Amino acid sequence: MKTHEKIFCHLYESEDFVTGEELGALCQLSRTAIWKSIQKLEQFDIQIQSQKKRGYRLLSGDLLIPEMIEQQTGIPVSLNNNSLSTQLDAKIAIQEGKNAPRLYLATNQKEAKGRFGRQFHAFPGGIYMSLHIQPHVATDKPPAYTMMIASAIVKAISRLTGIETQIKWVNDIYLGQKKIAGILTEAISSVETGLITDVIIGVGINFNIKELPEELDKKAASLFTKEPNITRNQLISEILNLFFKIPEADHIKVYKDKSFILDKHITFTKDGKPYQGTAIDITNNGALIVQLDNGKTKTLLGGEVILSSW
Repeated sequence: MKTHEKIFCHLYESEDFVTGEELGALCQLSRTAIWKSIQKLEQFDIQIQSQKKRGYRLLSGDLLIPEMIEQQTGIPVSLNNNSLSTQLDAKIAIQEGKNAPRLYLATNQKEAKGRFGRQFHAFPGGIYMSLHIQPHVATDKPPAYTMMIASAIVKAISRLTGIETQIKWVNDIYLGQKKIAGILTEAISSVETGLITDVIIGVGINFNIKELPEELDKKAASLFTKEPNITRNQLISEILNLFFKIPEADHIKVYKDKSFILDKHITFTKDGKPYQGTAIDITNNGALIVQLDNGKTKTLLGGEVILSSW
């Protein structure tokens, strides 16, 4: 673990000031070197109070620490502080022959995209990650990875914070009536074998965003608006552990239980035509079954749905 990471962990666990001497003894460094590490932490939007003769105290902010996540999950983690997109980071690593599973983290993203190529807004204090796995499964029967990671996210948030979130089909996590997280799943298949060789599951979570732009404030929110009682490292680790350890069938059950569009009247467009109906079921592969207002049913494998009323 790097020096500034050790200092952050020590300050996070302490309820009071920690002197420069204590930190120096912990890291086996001079007080000047400790001071430089404190300055580095402040570059990551971490606020630290400094008081003569008392030392340092953490006021707010947290730090992504790959080694901590690796220890909790057993999964290698790569952190890129200058990432264009964690999905792109994962794709480059695949080309370089990096092993999987592996998690790609970023403190921010400059060119991230959501579903349908839409711009994805990334802000300091968020979680931006892509999980690369190599399932080698048939292209016609892939596990429901989007449902599984959505389930893991809502369960992890509930377990660690007591905050209850819900899932909007297909890939969004909501707190109340506002989106706090999104998922983008991409697969790479082999023509020769007919198998899905690689899957990249991208996740963006508004963890502790201080202020959202006015154009997003009405439809997006942050999991925390005040100082969080957990770190991003803890939430990421819990999500990964739940994703891998819970059986797929249990994930699917959680997804359905936490879906807030079932039994709701929705509108959607398919093949260029508008439809209205009631969402009546979600299949085990993530398809949405809608009973139209004319009594017929439609099966949606993807796309956008809008609740007629909240």
